[in-house]
Amino acid sequence: MGVLSNKITRDQLKPGDHIYSWRQAYLYSHHGIYVGEEKVIHFTQGQEETEKGTKSSQYTFSCCPPQISVDDPCLFCGYHSKRDGVIRSCLDCFLSGGDLYLFEYAVNKVHFILQVRGGTCTLASSDLPENVLYRAFYLLENGFGDYNLFKNNCEDFAIYCKTELLVQTSAGRSGQAATCIAAASTLGSLPLNVLTLFLSGVKATSIPGLGSLGYSMFNTYCETRLASDIGVRRDVANVPVEKLIARTKIVPKKEEEEEEEEEEASNEIRTETRATSMFASDIGDRHDFAKVPVEMPIVHTRIEPKEEDEASNEI
Repeated sequence: MGVLSNKITRDQLKPGDHIYSWRQAYLYSHHGIYVGEEKVIHFTQGQEETEKGTKSSQYTFSCCPPQISVDDPCLFCGYHSKRDGVIRSCLDCFLSGGDLYLFEYAVNKVHFILQVRGGTCTLASSDLPENVLYRAFYLLENGFGDYNLFKNNCEDFAIYCKTELLVQTSAGRSGQAATCIAAASTLGSLPLNVLTLFLSGVKATSIPGLGSLGYSMFNTYCETRLASDIGVRRDVANVPVEKLIARTKIVPKKEEEEEEEEEEASNEIRTETRATSMFASDIGDRHDFAKVPVEMPIVHTRIEPKEEDEASNEI
């Protein structure tokens, strides 16, 4: 373990460890909880769900190992790339040919800042291994909600299992999401930094100007990353896993499908009822009428000839 790399070997693994592996040439990392016996519990977005998602999730942020065939699941653990949600797979499927890294907890601020890439460490402290494993297995049975790249991803899952900390706002808690936010904030501050140099009489293209600009942007990046870390944020709370499941009201997919079918059926019934009420009053569908000759309505209404009416009026 060190500042520049968190790479470890398999014999260093212990149950309850938060591990990760880089994907797509270090573009992003996939996280999980090691539970022993070469098995990992992790939160994934399978290929089937990725195909339904956005373009970014389709091409760059799928968490399913690309080396696992859709039609040929792993013989050791049965992992299938179409599976999504919280799953348990073997360590080889989790790594997908990548190296093994250990996520660090309770690091100091200097160590955190020196780890330029997010998603490798946090200032938050880890819980006891038995509590971490309990949460991981509980979520394996009950799920962790819908996968969201920036608000509810594999790193969020692993961090929650390790800390029981949950962000109360809509923003996510993963270091990778914080890195994206920090990078956007840094780019957004560029015009202001250039304007500040211009007002101070320093050219942005000069060596002092470039040095000052680089320092200012790096400082903005580090401050934004640090402020977004779950170990220093104030909008977090300890949420027991049982309350998390009860609050999010996570429903198994089969029940969701049944509810959707029932709702569709009730909608069809309501539509048919409306149509029936619309046409029930039409004379073509009514049963309370009969054919009446034209002479009969005159007798019933007692219509008298006009001459008799005029004579009666004269009298």
